Amino acid sequence: MTQVTDHGGGVWSLKVPIPDNPLGHTLVHVVDTDSGPVLIDTGWDDPASWDALTDGLSELTLSITDIHGVLITHHHPDHHGLSGQVREASGAWIAMHAADTEVVKRTRSAEPGVWLDYLTAKLAAAGAPEDHLAPLRQARASGRMRTLPGLNAAVPDREIVPGDLLPLAGRRLRAIWTPGHTPGHVCLHLEEEHPAQKPGNGRLFSGDHLLPGITPHIGLYEDPAAEKKSATVIDPLGDYLDSLERIGRLAPAEVLPAHQHAFTDAPGRVQELLDHHEDRLTDLRTLLADPFTPWQLAERMEWNRPWADIPYGSRNIAVSEAEAHLRRLVKLGHAEAVQGSDPVTYIAL
Repeated sequence: MTQVTDHGGGVWSLKVPIPDNPLGHTLVHVVDTDSGPVLIDTGWDDPASWDALTDGLSELTLSITDIHGVLITHHHPDHHGLSGQVREASGAWIAMHAADTEVVKRTRSAEPGVWLDYLTAKLAAAGAPEDHLAPLRQARASGRMRTLPGLNAAVPDREIVPGDLLPLAGRRLRAIWTPGHTPGHVCLHLEEEHPAQKPGNGRLFSGDHLLPGITPHIGLYEDPAAEKKSATVIDPLGDYLDSLERIGRLAPAEVLPAHQHAFTDAPGRVQELLDHHEDRLTDLRTLLADPFTPWQLAERMEWNRPWADIPYGSRNIAVSEAEAHLRRLVKLGHAEAVQGSDPVTYIAL
């Protein structure tokens, strides 16, 4: 049976599995409102995940047809994947921040192979070796391109506007824009007294922004088409650190994340993450005493396993995170690109 947790005050969480993923599950939250139950995230698009979601609702004496609306913290498929089925079964509205809705629309409308071309070019520019690029080139040439997850998810029909109280009858739930993990990630602040009267400022549905024991991935989230037209350089790590500090100042009584478990002391966890990234930036400046490409830097960074043991796809994610940290160093004036290097190398200042 689906594991259901009653958080009190008309809020529950359902463990919805993520197939073949070390995260294990997404915590889909159910919020009771005067207009009917609302979901915060939906889980991965998979039959086992769907069964877990519907079984969990049944344990609450609810049906999927009772769902009034869905609030998506961000567009990743373990959060947004089942939204299409939820809408089809219930007629529920689906809401997301505009920046992530744009990613969803872009993914749907892109010609086949666009993402593979973009990824291959980005990795080559980052200094990836040819043996890493070869599988991508072969997949593109053969036409056997992996289907991107999340294509069955709903295109949102409502916008989550930062700072606004969401239109949930009988509840006070406010949207907080927390970019970094994705450009349109939002946390949702329940501005109501904690049902157990824990000290602090209400409760926070934190999505992937703030997790009790995991450091969220911070990579690059550029639009392949826009990147060719604009010289604007994004700084997702800077966005994330700024967002973290806002959440720390909010000081909610309890955090209800999308993975792992609920926890208290949000300011303490925020400080741990701020310290982690500060330490990582310091370590990278030390490494950059010699010029390195982003790929070479990723090879030398500390991960949760040796570089040789990191799977192929995860190396792409690691390089993206290395680039996000490099961009932060460049913006702070602590590193710069070496003129004339190809692929581009960076060195500390």
